[in-house]
Amino acid sequence: MVATVILGMLCVHLLCFSTMFLLISKRLDGNRMGMEVFALGNLLLGVAYALQLVGGVADHRAIGFINHTMTLGAPVAYALGAARFFNRPVPVLRPLLAVAGLYTAAQLLVQFTLGTQARHAMLAGACALLFLAMVVTLLYGMRSFAKDMRAEMTVFAVLIAGICGLNAAKLVMILHSGLPALDMNSGFQTVFYVYMSFLGTVLPPCMVWLVLRRLTDELRVMATQDPLTGLLNRRGLMACLDMHFRSRTAGNAHLLIVDIDHFKRINDTHGHQMGDLVLGRVAQVLQATARKGDPICRLGGEEFLVVALDIEPTGAFQLAERLREAISHSEVPSISAQDPIRCTVTIGVSKSFSHPQALDAVLQQADAALYRGKESGRDRVESAFAPLPLPA
Repeated sequence: MVATVILGMLCVHLLCFSTMFLLISKRLDGNRMGMEVFALGNLLLGVAYALQLVGGVADHRAIGFINHTMTLGAPVAYALGAARFFNRPVPVLRPLLAVAGLYTAAQLLVQFTLGTQARHAMLAGACALLFLAMVVTLLYGMRSFAKDMRAEMTVFAVLIAGICGLNAAKLVMILHSGLPALDMNSGFQTVFYVYMSFLGTVLPPCMVWLVLRRLTDELRVMATQDPLTGLLNRRGLMACLDMHFRSRTAGNAHLLIVDIDHFKRINDTHGHQMGDLVLGRVAQVLQATARKGDPICRLGGEEFLVVALDIEPTGAFQLAERLREAISHSEVPSISAQDPIRCTVTIGVSKSFSHPQALDAVLQQADAALYRGKESGRDRVESAFAPLPLPA
């Protein structure tokens, strides 16, 4: 009787959270983070348990086959929803329909060859294997696609491992004791559905928390990133400099200001769409040519900043020359039938600095050097420190 009451409450929980997930997915424009698939999984499991309340645990009528198919389909839906949460654009309906068709056929075969006990054992074993695969995937994700969510993935792995173990225990009990092991008045069934009710209460708020965290992370990125080039904006650059100079081993840095020559002419001649492509190409070349770990920022318009960390003046000047040369040799494919567009840049290099509060001062130094480079004919590097010979 206790297990039956708990199962009824679990049905209500699942159906309510299914509605909540669906409403959340409707509010998420574009990337719904798999919430509509989680809603489907909760709906499948809630309806399956409702059918179990109506038909009984060991029902061998059509309602029992539907119950088992939906019970197995629910964790499959959860797995597909998790894939979508981590930006894997997996299909949903076809895999679910395939699983439903194959498992229903397997149920019919087992029922008419081995009987009802074997069919229930097959469900417990299939669920145990499916949940075990989820646990393995979560543990793998902690070291790959979910490195930033290790604590959350650990909690999910522990909780899912619990239901995996209970399904494995149910399989053993069915094989050992037969259908009486499924009696709703047994202690095992009470424990099983108490744990399922616990999961049904804890996991949905955890999913909502993950969605809120993902949205917060996206807002943080949007606040520190230039939308056109994907580079840092000034706010993101300041955050990087604060983090770098907090380290006791941080050395001096030099600021490089990169300005595209005659960018207005490019916009006027080829259009602003082509100008945006040029900005994107310059950003790509800067990322590919600059040293790993050096922050790159789009200051605005056609101006970019590269902060060369832990470097001497000679190295900063040579880095600027490499950037200038790489951009001058790059091409931007034209959106019309015209030839590819090439552009050049002028770069001003500041003196060294050792704390983020000096950014405005060194920016003025680099800008003054940039102005001298523009006055001297463009496509060159000028520095705010003593002139250096060009590298051979």
